[in-house]
Amino acid sequence: MAWDAATLRRLDGMIWGVVAAVATLVLLAATLDDFTIRFASFALPAGTGLMLLIAAGFYRCCRRDMKLASALEGTAQVVAFAAVAAPLSYVAAAWAAPLPLHDASLDAMDRAMGLDWRGLLATMERAPALHAFMRLAYLSLTAQMTAVVLLLGFSGRLMWLRVYVLAFVFSALVTIAISALFPVEGVWLHYGFTDARGGILPISHTSWPVFLGLRDGSFRALMAVGAEGIISFPSLHAALAVIMIAAVWPVPIARWVGLAINLSMLAATPINGSHYFVDVLAGIAVASLSLLAARTMVARFGPGAASAKQAFSPVAISGLRTPSG
Repeated sequence: MAWDAATLRRLDGMIWGVVAAVATLVLLAATLDDFTIRFASFALPAGTGLMLLIAAGFYRCCRRDMKLASALEGTAQVVAFAAVAAPLSYVAAAWAAPLPLHDASLDAMDRAMGLDWRGLLATMERAPALHAFMRLAYLSLTAQMTAVVLLLGFSGRLMWLRVYVLAFVFSALVTIAISALFPVEGVWLHYGFTDARGGILPISHTSWPVFLGLRDGSFRALMAVGAEGIISFPSLHAALAVIMIAAVWPVPIARWVGLAINLSMLAATPINGSHYFVDVLAGIAVASLSLLAARTMVARFGPGAASAKQAFSPVAISGLRTPSG
């Protein structure tokens, strides 16, 4: 099934509209509250995004290479949204400060399901090589996010690329909203583990002072570069792992590699991300809903008169072809 460039531009416009809306909300929060925006931290993502957009425009209008143009603009969208979503999560944590923490409830839910977080930590302590591998899997998120954009762009799956970016945006916004309603400090802090256990310290430990400072009012800086991932429930790492599995699934050469890496990242999330098992399950649920919403939006607003069934037929998902004449 052929798709014209106008369809892609319409979807890209929606994505950029969300980015602009989130950026506006962050600016309003800084104006209405005692936040300070570290504008210098936005210079790198802004400059990178602008250069990618200029290059995308060149390949879209001059060289007529829709695959490369989409890969470049998709990367710009991911960079730009990440830059504005990070400070939004800080605003949500600060505004949620009057609410009680829900760690005890989540810990109880883990126990009720027979899930033993301390047992998992003990296993990692006894197997340092396994923990080192899990740590690498957890750290692969940023590289994977960009790699998936490039893979979908260069393989010609341009509609599916927009689904992927929209699912990323939706999952991040949903996790931020839930974190504001149900604030959680994370399992390490809840158990009073503030230093290394058997040589293991979660990658997320650098976020602890920021989260606690946002709650007690001692931290009020909003930034892009250097921002910490402070959301525990639901796990955004878990959500993105599922979204990336779904994103690369139509690409046979990447399907099983993506599955292996992201299943490893899911397994690494409770220890390295200071997450309850319930956080991971909630992240998977958020990912499923975000993918459904993204697919529905692309089917509804992207292909125009085409039905959702047509929009996500095997032919449509496997590749976009611009009309030749």
